[in-house]
Amino acid sequence: MSIIQKLVKVVNAGDANGAKEIIHDDFKFLLHASGKTLSKDDVVKWVGMKDVKLDKERILFENNEVGFMHAIASFKDGNKEAVMSYYKFKDGKIVHQETGATKLQK
Repeated sequence: MSIIQKLVKVVNAGDANGAKEIIHDDFKFLLHASGKTLSKDDVVKWVGMKDVKLDKERILFENNEVGFMHAIASFKDGNKEAVMSYYKFKDGKIVHQETGATKLQK
């Protein structure tokens, strides 16, 4: 199973412990839509809240260094976004993530 496939699995399960295992300690998540940067702890907590589900995920490219995925993110509050994600990997874990999102109709 690829690193991105593992991420989708733990996000959709709300598996905070699984997120801890696949996210590098030096992780940074840049959200272009808001300009915020999240840490590993921020994302592990968010995953554990089971706030988001990823559907129709398509891994566009992935090797040992980088990966790109497009998915539909559905949030508990009813919002949906089409999300393009870029990942950088280090030591077999996700060390960097950037996303661009387009809001979709509820």
